[in-house]
Amino acid sequence: MAANPMTQFEVYRIGPEIKIGSFDISFTNASLFMVISSLAILIIFNLGSKKNSLIPSKVQLLAELSYSFVSKMISDTAGSKAKPYFAFIFSLFMFVLFCNMFGMIPYTFTVTSHIIVTFVLASFIFIGVTIIGFIKHGFGYLKLFVPSGVPIVLLPLIIIIEIISYLSRPISLSVRLFANMMAGHTMMKVFGGFVISLGIVGGWLPLSFSVALTGLEILVAFLQAYVFAILTCIYLNDALNLHH
Repeated sequence: MAANPMTQFEVYRIGPEIKIGSFDISFTNASLFMVISSLAILIIFNLGSKKNSLIPSKVQLLAELSYSFVSKMISDTAGSKAKPYFAFIFSLFMFVLFCNMFGMIPYTFTVTSHIIVTFVLASFIFIGVTIIGFIKHGFGYLKLFVPSGVPIVLLPLIIIIEIISYLSRPISLSVRLFANMMAGHTMMKVFGGFVISLGIVGGWLPLSFSVALTGLEILVAFLQAYVFAILTCIYLNDALNLHH
């Protein structure tokens, strides 16, 4: 009997149970892979920046390319005013990317396949960007909900639509990442189960699909981290420049 493909998303406790009141804050497999992802990022960029040689090592090249990639992304989408927020967006992009990529390794855990993780990240971004918008523009930030050139008759309806669209940002941002990672890993597990159940003779077709799907999932893991970061830049652009 094939294993349930959803068991790979199970969160379980590692170590003793830790509770504060009714809240369980025990260390879990999800916590473990968030720590592993964070440590991997710190190690790679520490090694990459330790020796700035003229002919860069592979680790230094990776660090420099990552820096340039995120810097260009911020400049293209949010402009020069967003440069002070480079560290946050860079950290966000790398964290999501590493969590996605670690999830591609067999017998690991995909942190970003859980809506609670992606929703907390998206909510933090949403609240932070909203605060920045009000700090920069005061109540003038509310002009974001009043598009220019709209007839007065349609204005009340458009404002309601714009407010709903704005408030749905953390939901759309979190669901997009969570759904893509969960769906992809589920499909990989299903095809892997077919390979095992059909054996050597009949398993070549699902095996071919599994190999192709793995390559696609690696691409999706990168693209979802990129989309998450670039949408953050777009929201930040709205807050800083009040473009609509």
